[in-house]
Amino acid sequence: MTTIVQITPEIGPGTGVGAVAWHLEQEWQHQGIDVRRFTLDEAGGAWLPSPRGGLTGRLALIARVVWFSTVGTHRARGYLRAHPDQRSVCHNDAVTGDVYVNHGLVEAAMRARGHHLLRMARNPLHLFTTARDRRRYSRAGSHRLVVNLVTDEERLLREIHPHLAIPTVVIGNGVDVDRFRPPTEPERQVARDELGLGPDDRMVLFIGNEFGRKGLPVLVDAVRRLGPGVRLVVVGGTADMVAAESARPSSVALGDRLHFAGAHPDPRPWLHAADVLAMPSAYESYGLVVLEALACGVPVVATPTGCVPDLVADGVNGAVVEATADALARGLQGVLALDRTAVRAAARETAERHSWAMVARRYLDVLTDLPPAGDVRTGVHGVAR
Repeated sequence: MTTIVQITPEIGPGTGVGAVAWHLEQEWQHQGIDVRRFTLDEAGGAWLPSPRGGLTGRLALIARVVWFSTVGTHRARGYLRAHPDQRSVCHNDAVTGDVYVNHGLVEAAMRARGHHLLRMARNPLHLFTTARDRRRYSRAGSHRLVVNLVTDEERLLREIHPHLAIPTVVIGNGVDVDRFRPPTEPERQVARDELGLGPDDRMVLFIGNEFGRKGLPVLVDAVRRLGPGVRLVVVGGTADMVAAESARPSSVALGDRLHFAGAHPDPRPWLHAADVLAMPSAYESYGLVVLEALACGVPVVATPTGCVPDLVADGVNGAVVEATADALARGLQGVLALDRTAVRAAARETAERHSWAMVARRYLDVLTDLPPAGDVRTGVHGVAR
């Protein structure tokens, strides 16, 4: 194999799908692989605006997804026909490529939050992506392999798409264990001083751009149940989302114990200051922030979604809890009472077993083992960890 092309609207460092593609690209290049990109630019969509907050931002997101799913699919197929020697990995939207990485199932996310038919009906983008993916998974020629990020997502994929026509494997995401590392004591002190945290304050960190699905309201209610020395810092969200959440009575009641930092591309300053990361999500396809927190030596209290069941061990590097304020408060209290040195060491040890170098090698293995084009085997699935 001499060349791999990644098909996804954006590729770049930070968080999200584009960052996964970027990390794989970096690792493959380090191993001497020629890596190409097919992004929104190559699909002729560079003119489309970037998503922002409010109605304009939602319309921009819809336009980008629809464009890359339709025009992007057509142009990417043309590119692949012109380069039959290249192996391809598709991360988002386009319905083409040797390997498709399932970064999330809209139907699974809506079902997890309840009233999923109503939620789907009132969001045209959900309806579009659902129809697109039903076509993706039901046609043997769409892709030659589907990569799911966690074992539970493999189960959900087969439950939602019982006529799945493509073989599957499971390969988890990775983490940059050099970039995300436990802070030195001086680094930790600087990060905490920036937030005005005293030596006895305990900081609970929330990172996410979808407050509702990721459970911020229930987390606010949980922190209210803890002592006055426990503070909650929220990183992420648009200005509209922050304004709405900060106006909720529970948020108002927390007063200066609740701090909204806004959206930031680099979560490390807040991870360096944190005592625990909380992620009470209704649904996660993976939850990369969990792995980033563990790599920084930060224990995690989270609901059993995405990678959490595979990574978080109760009383060792965090706690797995139900999505209720009482359960979340008990989990936070228990983790904050653990020996700080031991729990941080256990968190880091977990992350080191999931470096991007190891993950990139697993992708190379499955790309190398793919059958010749046109010899797609259906109904066969395995697990690669």
